[in-house]
Amino acid sequence: MRSTLTVAFLLLTGCGDSGPSSPQGGAPADTFPPRDTITITIEGLPPMNAAPGNPLTLQGIALGKRLFFDPLLSLDSTLSCAGCHKPEFAFGDSAIITPGVDGALGARNSPPIINAGWSDLLFWDGRGLSLEDQIVGPVMDVEEMNLPWDEAVARVQAHDEYPELFGRAFGSTRVTESRIRMAIAQFERTLISFESKYDKWKRFEVELTESERRGHDLFFSEQAECFHCHGVNDLLTDDDFHSIGLENPLVDRGRGAVTGNPLEDGLFKSPTLRNIGVTAPYMHDGRFATLDEVIEHYRSGGVRGPNVDALIPTGVGFDLSDQDVEDLIAFLHTLTDSSFLTNPAHRP
Repeated sequence: MRSTLTVAFLLLTGCGDSGPSSPQGGAPADTFPPRDTITITIEGLPPMNAAPGNPLTLQGIALGKRLFFDPLLSLDSTLSCAGCHKPEFAFGDSAIITPGVDGALGARNSPPIINAGWSDLLFWDGRGLSLEDQIVGPVMDVEEMNLPWDEAVARVQAHDEYPELFGRAFGSTRVTESRIRMAIAQFERTLISFESKYDKWKRFEVELTESERRGHDLFFSEQAECFHCHGVNDLLTDDDFHSIGLENPLVDRGRGAVTGNPLEDGLFKSPTLRNIGVTAPYMHDGRFATLDEVIEHYRSGGVRGPNVDALIPTGVGFDLSDQDVEDLIAFLHTLTDSSFLTNPAHRP
């Protein structure tokens, strides 16, 4: 599997132009040059989810990156999107719960942003219907950036440089909530990670150690069962929702709170395991500090409760020796993509 266009290349090279768009106020569209559209293709994967009305362009991605790292979008101008989604942690965070403005705390760990352009639903509970939709909540959430959208738009419109950048990206200097969200979503679609040791091994470029290979075989075996949720494709997530017996009674309804369906209470989205070695702490609430703790949960079988996945042997646990655990962790570390974590195209 090889990306036909790497992220660094995407940010430098266009493959067409989108032409001018109809202006929505601000400068006329024809005062800005045509935008450079791009297409992301990854061998072995279907196309990214469609984003009607929001094609990827070099100008839109550049604007989105600047907005992603700009604390202007928070009430006191101290917290940006990157404050909770840091590049060095695969666009997640090392805190159990990342404090919002004025130290406000929510209830969930910041999920990493990796290959999100292929995700059908966003957030731990799947309430985000697209990347554009996902951006709505954090800006105005009192536990996060706590800035009303109308004020966010006014701030960006009054900025010395942003109107020109919006003109380049959208053909008009008018700033709108929709355009802010569209630009950030474009940038997030470029956060692509397929250059780990595991990927290189699959391409016959490197060898795994004996421990890593044993861990790989366990991962894709019925003994450990990991692959059912995390190995069905090269995204290393089934993009679905599961309960793995973390708690009973439930503190967080998860997916059930979104759908209102009690059969989905306690279900949370399977995260990708790409870069899992740098995205601690783990689970929706950050309860596990290490991969050892995660695997020990599965070895113990967790707790019986409503809607626990049938693959989880609650009260019994998976039959994994200490050597098995060591090998599984060795394999999981092969999923780290150092080039993704250090890519200058992902930095302000």
